Amino acid sequence: MGEIGIIGLGRMGLGIGRRLKRKGWTVFGFDPSETARSKAEEGGIEVFDDPEFLCGSFSEEKVLWIMVPHEVVDGVIQDIKDSLVEGDIVIDGGNSFFKDSIRRFNELSSRGVHFLDVGVSGGIWGEEEGYCLMIGGEESVFKRIETLFRDLAYGGDGYSFLGKPGAGHFVKMVHNGIEYGMMQAIAEGFELMEESDFDLNLEEVARIYTRGSVIRSWLMDLTHRAFKDFGDLSSLEAVVQDSGEGRWTVQTAVELGVPLWVIADSLFTRFRSRQSNSFRDRLLSALRYEFGRHEVRKKDE
Repeated sequence: MGEIGIIGLGRMGLGIGRRLKRKGWTVFGFDPSETARSKAEEGGIEVFDDPEFLCGSFSEEKVLWIMVPHEVVDGVIQDIKDSLVEGDIVIDGGNSFFKDSIRRFNELSSRGVHFLDVGVSGGIWGEEEGYCLMIGGEESVFKRIETLFRDLAYGGDGYSFLGKPGAGHFVKMVHNGIEYGMMQAIAEGFELMEESDFDLNLEEVARIYTRGSVIRSWLMDLTHRAFKDFGDLSSLEAVVQDSGEGRWTVQTAVELGVPLWVIADSLFTRFRSRQSNSFRDRLLSALRYEFGRHEVRKKDE
């Protein structure tokens, strides 16, 4: 196999490193968290306290996989840029905005350093089952290290070179936008069943939906698991976060003039989930009172 350095040893970076280690790769790792470094070390990854020390551990050309939140990718590149030499390969496997990936490709190319943007799907299960990898950049560079992607991929073929710089993260962005819409549809359907008078066992409904139905999917498998883990969900707060990809998908759709009703609505529904006692709803209540003297409920009543 070969050598690879992973910067960012959280759930995804650690899983990638451990999978590659089992495939025979020599894996170096860095993370600012001592806890993350300890977990990686337990998984057979040689860890370093500084990214520059990691970069100095390679016997030949460097292949560095960055697996950090998109907000800090530029900072990581800044930290390692003086350790990069012509011919080295930097991979961004996080959920970065594709336009940022194009910029980073151009900046690193000016130094003779190669850059691949790789969208990664599969979650924490990818370590055992393999990941779905969406790759953009220079095809010649992709082919040089294709074994890396084959060893990480689901079924050995769950990867593809998709085109010029930015293509990998663009396709992953759209993937996550689609995911938003699918998750929203599942949530709405199960809420309708919860509100019905049939007293349904929703865990059992989710289970049979995974057995030969048209809507069977990994997300439905996870829906079944969610009911097993959290029961009737009453212990959970009704707050849904977003990590950026849905926003970028909708923004790009606006730029290209492509209507994305389902994905846009699912994104705005996530925003709505974070509101309590919203100004909008208070104004709506007041307007109903003004035009029709409909009942309003005041605080502490």
